[in-house]
Amino acid sequence: MVNSISVLGCTGSIGRQTLAVAEHIGVRVASLTANRRVDLLEEQARRFKPEFVAVFDEDAAREFRLAVADTDIRVGSGMEGLIEAATLDGAQCVVTAVSGAVGLRPTLAAIDEGKRIALANKETLVCAGEIVMARAKEKGAEIVPVDSEHSAIFQCLMGRGKEELSKILLTGSGGPFRGKARAELENVTPEEAVRHPNWSMGAKISVDSATMMNKGLEFIEAMHLFGVTPDDIQVVIHPQSVIHSMVELVDGTVIAQLGVPDMGLPIQLALTYPRRCESMFSRLDFTKLGTLSFEAPDLEKTPCLRLAMDAARMGGTAPCVMSAANEVAVHKFLRHELGYNRIYDCAAEAVERVGVVRHPDLETILAADEAARAFVRETTAI
Repeated sequence: MVNSISVLGCTGSIGRQTLAVAEHIGVRVASLTANRRVDLLEEQARRFKPEFVAVFDEDAAREFRLAVADTDIRVGSGMEGLIEAATLDGAQCVVTAVSGAVGLRPTLAAIDEGKRIALANKETLVCAGEIVMARAKEKGAEIVPVDSEHSAIFQCLMGRGKEELSKILLTGSGGPFRGKARAELENVTPEEAVRHPNWSMGAKISVDSATMMNKGLEFIEAMHLFGVTPDDIQVVIHPQSVIHSMVELVDGTVIAQLGVPDMGLPIQLALTYPRRCESMFSRLDFTKLGTLSFEAPDLEKTPCLRLAMDAARMGGTAPCVMSAANEVAVHKFLRHELGYNRIYDCAAEAVERVGVVRHPDLETILAADEAARAFVRETTAI
């Protein structure tokens, strides 16, 4: 169990839940970072009293400095501030809850310092999984997944060698539009897309869950986290979100991790591992669960999932380009600047038009990320 953390992305959904868990189990908060939500960040800083806070947006950083001028909190900004927060001597663990490829450099910096990474930022492994996992192995840094599905797989594999694993069964609810054809979704609004049937999440990940891009990103992450190939992962639709994922062992045994759909549980495990401690979350009542159902995803109705699985097989910069293009398209959709079905179109077109570099270094990956973002901004400009 760690005794101190840095939380990158503390004002987002995962960041806020992380702070609640840290308070419950008595883990000290050494540093916080946010993009620009100064009001909430000030409230968190005064409550948790970190020694350092970084605000990515320069204007917001200036505002925050004035807001906490009566405290001893040191304030940084931009990428330099994020990296300082991630490498702070006073933090044993870095919770990477920022959204997008902006989390990549701070995560690698924390790994270089040998810190535990409680990984909630999908793009870190989607964009640079080979680089990140190799660096973690070299530096002896632990990566403990926070995503509920990867946390489930992580738990199912505890104490087992890779030679025992036959297949990963990656579950997903199917989102709010499960079973609907693309033509039926032409006029979907942001308000409808963020209304997940089981989970309470931020807007961007809720839209990704609706399009099933989120499951595609998790597919790519699982490859890197657990050292498997695309053929070793099977996506299973499980509408009730009770089983968070499963593993099939070589003898045919299937082991599943079950729990209430609450991100606080995998967050807590990432901080207490290898220990467990009493949580503040509700428990499953098996007498009231009812039926648990499972089905195969319809890849014709979930083209974003199909695209992500294809990108995983392509490798190189393909997952990064797809993810970056998707992120820009989703934010445009949330601002009512782009239709729901165009999210897939933007991501697929970016992979085709931006091109794929097969064995990229970090700078090539970051350049591909920016090229994909620019492509979507230019092709969807109003």
